[in-house]
Amino acid sequence: METSAHLIQGLDPSNIDTISLGTSDKAFTLKRDGNQFVVVNKDNYPAESAAINSFITSCMDIKVEGLFTDNPLNHKDLGVAEEDANSVIKFLTSDSELLVGIIIGKNKDQGSGTFVRVIPGDKVYVTLDRPWIKDDVMNYVNRNIITVDRQEIKSVTVSSSSETYKLKSGDDTEGVVIEDLPPGKKQKADDAKSVFTVLNNLRFEDVMKNPTADSGLTFNKEYICYLKDSTVYTLKIAKKDDKSYITCSTEFTDKTPVTKEQGVVESEEELKKKEAKLLAREKAQKMSARHKNWIYEIAEFDAKKLTKQLSELLEENKVETEKKIGF
Repeated sequence: METSAHLIQGLDPSNIDTISLGTSDKAFTLKRDGNQFVVVNKDNYPAESAAINSFITSCMDIKVEGLFTDNPLNHKDLGVAEEDANSVIKFLTSDSELLVGIIIGKNKDQGSGTFVRVIPGDKVYVTLDRPWIKDDVMNYVNRNIITVDRQEIKSVTVSSSSETYKLKSGDDTEGVVIEDLPPGKKQKADDAKSVFTVLNNLRFEDVMKNPTADSGLTFNKEYICYLKDSTVYTLKIAKKDDKSYITCSTEFTDKTPVTKEQGVVESEEELKKKEAKLLAREKAQKMSARHKNWIYEIAEFDAKKLTKQLSELLEENKVETEKKIGF
């Protein structure tokens, strides 16, 4: 192999059925399923096509200097033995035959290169630049659950076995109002807003198939977000040990069909309303299909916002209290 040549040559991405990536307990497998890949280690959760394509391209773009060694006795010292590697990448066919693999070893003491070995084979090369391979499984899935613009929210309902309360959009663009505010209390504006807007960018930390018989999860709390366009997101929340989990369902509640009367010329405004309704309905259907079979582990700071008790959003209304006692 000449200096400044590509490490992998002749690989046809369409022949890749399975990708094995990582080492030891952090290793994971991506497998082709129709026109996409799924993460085998995450109950075949769909992988992001863009992330897979970027990964394959990154591997094929690795350039190397001339041969460093082909003596297998040097593999361990260079970090290119499988058991000592920083990362192990394998591309396989549908028959589990190895197309090609890359073992990424130690960084070279001088320069920006890294020792790499192509498998099968013993030849070790030094890369021109250090390859930055994402070897965390979560880099290959879309971790976003819901993204809702605060301006689109009409109201939010938070429920547990002991209480239910409702937050509504205020008169101004940023305001949030607690419905049926208890006497002698006033709301903490920031706390109420944090509950109201938690779906602004809700992401998951981990994912598993639903139902999972041995999950031991009890979904006894609920967060419902009502959008102005008739979309409703329902999140059910469970707690186990020190982790929180949710399921997510989506419904478009406006069942009125979108029709066009023969011979009637509709205004541009009316046409835009109908188009917006169709787009919102389609989005809700896609969200429902995407999330209906999955349980998501979410970050604790998000879980706390989804399950805050009403008392956490309230404080004493000192002015009202002072009026009652004659001050």
